[in-house]
Amino acid sequence: MKKILIPIVAVSALAAATVPAVASAQSINQRQDMLERRIDMGVRNGSLSRSEAYRLRGDLRQTARLEAQYRRGGLSGWERADLDRRFDRISAQIRYERRDRDYGYGYGNGPRRY
Repeated sequence: MKKILIPIVAVSALAAATVPAVASAQSINQRQDMLERRIDMGVRNGSLSRSEAYRLRGDLRQTARLEAQYRRGGLSGWERADLDRRFDRISAQIRYERRDRDYGYGYGNGPRRY
């Protein structure tokens, strides 16, 4: 039993160590494109209002400007990690906004009529 358990634990530990590396291996441009597609999809299916999408796209543009600024002097490890954190935050905001059921005027959120 020990002979089987030790290799399984070793493979599991190795796989767990490589998952964060794979997540950060995605290029910055790919992450920007993916986030932009998620925003577009949210607007198309109605889960994001236009104002929410406008604000999220503004956050994405601001991060792209910061990336350009970082790239002028060469992208260091800290700068890459900072951009990854910012993209993670934007991704979480998109997830939250798409699920908050805030559809704008005319979907039960307008003024009450008595």
